[in-house]
Amino acid sequence: MKSKKILMVQPSLQPPGGGNGVCAWMLEALKDEYDISVLSWQPVDLVSINYYYGTSLTKADMAFYTVNPVLRRLVEYIPTPVSLLKWALHLRSCRKMQHNFDILITCNNEADFGRKGIQYIHFPCLYFPRPEVDLRWYHSIPFSVSLYRNLCYALIPFSSDRVKHNITLVNSNWIAAMVKERYGGIETTTLYPPIAGDFPDTDWSDRENGFVCIGRISPEKEIEKIIDIIGRLRVATADAHLHIIGTPDNPAYYARISEIVRQNSSWISIEHDLPRKTLISLISSHRYGIHGMTDEHFGMAVAEMVRSGCIVFVPNSGGQTEIIGDCERLSYSSVEDAVAKISYVLGNPDEQAVLRAYLAQRRDLFTVERFISQIRAVVRKFIEK
Repeated sequence: MKSKKILMVQPSLQPPGGGNGVCAWMLEALKDEYDISVLSWQPVDLVSINYYYGTSLTKADMAFYTVNPVLRRLVEYIPTPVSLLKWALHLRSCRKMQHNFDILITCNNEADFGRKGIQYIHFPCLYFPRPEVDLRWYHSIPFSVSLYRNLCYALIPFSSDRVKHNITLVNSNWIAAMVKERYGGIETTTLYPPIAGDFPDTDWSDRENGFVCIGRISPEKEIEKIIDIIGRLRVATADAHLHIIGTPDNPAYYARISEIVRQNSSWISIEHDLPRKTLISLISSHRYGIHGMTDEHFGMAVAEMVRSGCIVFVPNSGGQTEIIGDCERLSYSSVEDAVAKISYVLGNPDEQAVLRAYLAQRRDLFTVERFISQIRAVVRKFIEK
């Protein structure tokens, strides 16, 4: 007999998206010990979730509920994402059924459950503007955002005090500082997302002298910047090449990047929606990884490349710098800075060996086993209180 009943309140678990993957692994960590139910916006497709994130969830592991389908269909007629409206309606559904559960958890940033719960924050945005990369055309209409937010708050009263009363997990120390700045006095625990998979220990001499770039193919990932960096490196390192690996998330941007790839097909390739094993094999067969997004909240792609044994270069901002241990030799402030630092590494085998040994010490920070152990400890502590 499982001891406690958990309700996971999550709009979606479907790939792609690092936040949904964290939620899937939370369920994986807790399914054997607790009686779990999932409240989602739309029905959950476990086949695609398991395929993409490496979990092994089944319908026998938990019960599944959705927001009222009639209400859901009405909201989906609105020609914009209306994420806050959906979240307000989602939490209304949660409050109606919460008395049946001992523990309420969300992996969808802040939540006012109406009582104390557990929240995992990727970026604080319930009472605050979303990141600039999330902004769309309708955010520029005068008063539209404030009217919309007031409507959402009228549907379900939100209390910042109740949000602060939750047990708060964050995906990086960078986000922890942001949460504390915005909410003031809130305690947080940094719990790095898990990186699933068996990563082969490929010998350095057997790896290609090329770069991998992983992530959604979307403007905020700044893939053109990465192409520019590798293109400049090829002046001195002719065999330097680039694999762009990700999920198309913006049709116009994907078309633009695909055209650049076509024009430079001798040294750039683009792959998308790769099976997990194929992805890991491709990363592990290359020496270097590179990321382009400024102020990345965490950067699961960066952690994947570190776990694969790559030497990884990232912009010197956001939570991604924690993955590389705030190493200045692996972070860059501009295209020129990246070219200078990477060129030095490419031409110095001793420096490569030092950086490889340094990053190898950080791999275990992002394992599934570590994440499972930590999330179980958080839930047990919550119950004891």
